[in-house]
Amino acid sequence: MASPATALLVSDHVDGSVHVLSVPDGTVIGRLTGRHLSEHAGLLALPGGRVACVDDRRGELLVLDPFGEQLVLHTVPVAVPAEHLACDPSGRLLAVTTGLGKNTEPWSDLVTVADLTTGEATRVRTRVGEPGVTVLGGGEPLVVLRHRGPGALAVHRFADLLAAPPGCPTAGPHALLSLPDDGHGDAYDPDSGRVFAATGEGVHTARRAGDTLAAGPVIPWESSARGWYLRLDTRRRALWTTLRGGAPDPLRWPEWTNQAWRHDLGTGRTHRTDLGPGLVFRLALARDHTAFTRVHPDGDELVLLGADETLRRVPLPAMDGAPRRGCTPWEGVERRAVAASPGSDWVAVTRGGHGEVHLVDARTGDEVARPRVGTPLRHGGHMMLLGRNDGAHGDPVGR
Repeated sequence: MASPATALLVSDHVDGSVHVLSVPDGTVIGRLTGRHLSEHAGLLALPGGRVACVDDRRGELLVLDPFGEQLVLHTVPVAVPAEHLACDPSGRLLAVTTGLGKNTEPWSDLVTVADLTTGEATRVRTRVGEPGVTVLGGGEPLVVLRHRGPGALAVHRFADLLAAPPGCPTAGPHALLSLPDDGHGDAYDPDSGRVFAATGEGVHTARRAGDTLAAGPVIPWESSARGWYLRLDTRRRALWTTLRGGAPDPLRWPEWTNQAWRHDLGTGRTHRTDLGPGLVFRLALARDHTAFTRVHPDGDELVLLGADETLRRVPLPAMDGAPRRGCTPWEGVERRAVAASPGSDWVAVTRGGHGEVHLVDARTGDEVARPRVGTPLRHGGHMMLLGRNDGAHGDPVGR
């Protein structure tokens, strides 16, 4: 079969499998078994249509080529459970932080850095927690760890970490920039050299200044709600998130409010669009649309926000085992993953527990295919939709 122009990578992290589908017909053209990818660290687009991810069970960083005859190109040993994954703008230097895994309290302070060109990899100890990470270019590469409690952006020279001796030595930062203690969400814009961190106050900004960071202005949410992650929109030069508001009690999740939040990096203007109540998790960026899934006891939907601010709502069939009223939306329930490519109009949404993927044309809202991958996709699985040269690697943080 000829290699497709657009491919969909579908990870069933519970079952331990990875599927590659051609788009838009949905034919399964590749498969890996025995690979439990970290859903939290996510999938990272690299130049040339490659993808980086972490196998949490084997403790390996994988570099995949969904368009090639050989799906797994490289493996590099890393510390797990993987929390966050990022690379420098060249896609050559990567960093992986560790998080909770199946534990209730932070326990690991290990960070792994790797050079894909040489195959070198080193683990160092930093600070126990769940740090976010970005890897900066524009000179000597820097690793910036975003810590919580106390909050900080900790700056490390990539070369210093890679040259650390065996035995996982402690590696202190050579520069620190203070943050509030509730940071959660990271982005890096290679074009401007700016780093972004989401907090309750808003989005804290910093700019590379030699081998350190200089603090910039805080971008306010302009809402009583806040965002919990950040996405860099490489096509429209913007930051995106979803503002979640309402009672913090997870049992009241059907009442949570959700707004699409977009901050234009060129003009400095912020736009907010109401998405409706319930659980809105991650978002995906297509050519002319931003896609969200909204889970609610009264019915789920795919929400497509056009570049012209038009909003289209596409009903989705119910999931067996979906979150219910009176229960949390996180534990032991099915969810939905969403994926899109900045180079196409296709959007993919999973139906957790059913092993189905809805492929939708964002221009019309029509479902063009509904492939089954052969595994349940518990908890919604995780996905990446990508083209060979769609520019997705311009966002160097795993999603």
